Amino acid sequence: MNERHDTLPEAPYLALPGSTRATSIHIDGQWRAARDGRVREIIDPADASVLTVVSEGGRADTEDAIAAAGRAFAGPWRGTTAGERARLLERIADLLQRDRAEIALEESLDTGKTVEEGGIDVDDVTEVFRYYAGLADKDTGRLVSAPAGVQSRIVYEPVGVCGLITPWNYPLLQLSWKLAPALAAGNTCVIKPTEVTPVTSLKLMELVVEAGVPAGVVNLVTGSGPEAGAPLSEHPGVDLVSFTGGLATGRRIMAAAAPTVKKVALELGGKNPNIIFPDVDLDTAVDYALAAAFFHSGQVCSAGARLIVHEDVHDAFTAELARRADAIRIGRGQDEGVRCGPLVSEQHRAKVEAAVARGVEEGARIIAGGRRPDDPGLRDGYFYRPTVFVDCDRSMDIVQTEVFGPVVTVERFRTEEEAIALGNDTDYGLSGGVWTDDTARGERVAAALRHGTVWVNDYGPYFPGAEWGGFGRSGIGRELGPSGLAEYREAKHIYRNLAPEPQRWFG
Repeated sequence: MNERHDTLPEAPYLALPGSTRATSIHIDGQWRAARDGRVREIIDPADASVLTVVSEGGRADTEDAIAAAGRAFAGPWRGTTAGERARLLERIADLLQRDRAEIALEESLDTGKTVEEGGIDVDDVTEVFRYYAGLADKDTGRLVSAPAGVQSRIVYEPVGVCGLITPWNYPLLQLSWKLAPALAAGNTCVIKPTEVTPVTSLKLMELVVEAGVPAGVVNLVTGSGPEAGAPLSEHPGVDLVSFTGGLATGRRIMAAAAPTVKKVALELGGKNPNIIFPDVDLDTAVDYALAAAFFHSGQVCSAGARLIVHEDVHDAFTAELARRADAIRIGRGQDEGVRCGPLVSEQHRAKVEAAVARGVEEGARIIAGGRRPDDPGLRDGYFYRPTVFVDCDRSMDIVQTEVFGPVVTVERFRTEEEAIALGNDTDYGLSGGVWTDDTARGERVAAALRHGTVWVNDYGPYFPGAEWGGFGRSGIGRELGPSGLAEYREAKHIYRNLAPEPQRWFG
């Protein structure tokens, strides 16, 4: 686990291995240590060594950041045009590409994912900033049909001060989904990055400063959720809180935000079905099923962790799935040929192992993985073999509960109606996949699934212009697309009487 210490860092910039670096708390244009001087060690999940040290902010630091964001929102930033904000976002995108190699390595070291995955993340983040730069001035309002002598306009204004709380699995990517539209709309922000993997969030903060975003518009406080994050939900000076993470924390955020009736946007994960009909090419379907389940070692909110396979191809499909899962090379994300890195922390691996043990107790059968790797060179890291369960049914906890690790369950079905029923039998509703060569069937099943994104004969791609979010307990609101911008804007109706005359209503 990450450790906290009661000592001051020597400087706000602290070196990472390989000349990468992290910073601590950024408020009102200045880097600073936590008020009480505490720091936190950030751990490399590949070998449990100390990667870097960052300041451990608390409630007082976050309240300082909220005050700075409030002052900035009331200042000249309110007068910026959409075009000016768009140019800042384009500048951030350019800087991300300039530093792509450095950021990809930082993301790999911090989260455990491969450097290749880290590079993909940087490219995706770049495209998100460019997308919202292009959208910023495209929908500034509309005229509404009104009686003669009246002008009726709808204009869009920023919400105000936004609290942005990000997860540990995609710290840079998920931050971009919040920060880019928030800035495009003209808001000011307080970022509370995950305390587990904050490194690339700090790097993005550096680039925001370099791009010329004014002091106080974007602030960042590192620290734990209960201490540094909680004020973003509770404080009356915050107008919106956006959170990506677990369901339990999302519920606490909703409850904490209720007294001030602030806007809340939540993305809370999923237990996502991936349905395989018997008419598809099994080699292709298995290939995509592996990526859906085990990309980033399964630490993905949209992971296809629940395979639902037609009984006619179940045995052949699962045999090949297990064979290929056992062949996946795991190791340090910076090593050539590695496809699965470590889990993010010792604590998280223990949770995955507990979930696997429950699955066995429930009667599910492991046909691949289910253990730590044998390689002594990986002993110090938080590694776990890709795991495949068969003989699963919808009553099992391993089928219903999000594991968030390299674990996939397999259920059988006979009919299309049964496949749909199984796919919808979840409290979540983030995403799902359908594999069939029958175009009409693919459309029917996609329409019937109660999930925010449904892939047909694919799994995982997303685009900045396509909304992302879920049904049910997967959250509230949408990120990306035009709806992602709308989350950070308020609609105002301006009614103008062009020729006012006395009404004489009261004589």
